Amino acid sequence: MKIPAKVVQRLKEQVPKFQKILMDARSRDVNEADTVVIVTDMLEQVFGMDKYTEVTREHAIKGTFVDLAVKTDGKIQYLIEVKAVGLDLRQNHLRQVVDYAAKEGIKWAILTNGVTWEVHRVTVSGQVTNEEVIKFNFLDLSTRKQEDLDLLFMLCRRGIDKELIDEFYDRQQACNRFVIGALLANDAVAALIRRQLRSITPNLRVSTDEVKKIIIDEVIKRDVRESEQGLNAQKRVLRELAKLERKKAKSS
Repeated sequence: MKIPAKVVQRLKEQVPKFQKILMDARSRDVNEADTVVIVTDMLEQVFGMDKYTEVTREHAIKGTFVDLAVKTDGKIQYLIEVKAVGLDLRQNHLRQVVDYAAKEGIKWAILTNGVTWEVHRVTVSGQVTNEEVIKFNFLDLSTRKQEDLDLLFMLCRRGIDKELIDEFYDRQQACNRFVIGALLANDAVAALIRRQLRSITPNLRVSTDEVKKIIIDEVIKRDVRESEQGLNAQKRVLRELAKLERKKAKSS
């Protein structure tokens, strides 16, 4: 990921600075309102937002004001629910910001106490669902590590312009253990493995179905196959493979 030199310099200056601020705030057990002030300053000084025009505390949803909303080019990019720096983030805190995002049709929701940051993708399709795409502890970040710089850049103003978090999410959706598990359980993969087995042991008598059963029962972890994410991945893979077959049939 190519990060502009100015952004790298800003991150190297501001990340250590706010790590000290957050540690001090946590030791003093500052309240939620003061944590919102710190997070607002982080959005400006770490992530490069204009806190006067791009960060607002006045965004109302169904009569309720969200803690913070980041708005660029006239569009809300993500909503942020802020909890006190010393408070552990909980599921009910997450539900609150996810519900806000769903009502507004906003696809990104962040839950943070300044130290822990959880970035969730919100989808409304019949029902509201959310997936944790990024989670990090700000105090653990090191500006000497390229992966940490890349992580922060996705949430920066310049990263928003490049839609980097959307690209990251799309890549996660296309290449993860659930999708790979669904592909491994495909007939074509089982047939390929059977051919390789036969080449290693020519006299081996094994069917494609037997190979597929071993893959499903003994190779792939149960949660990869049976979890909601696993079942969704299987449906997606079957759908995409069916499209490819139709294309082949049409072209032939």
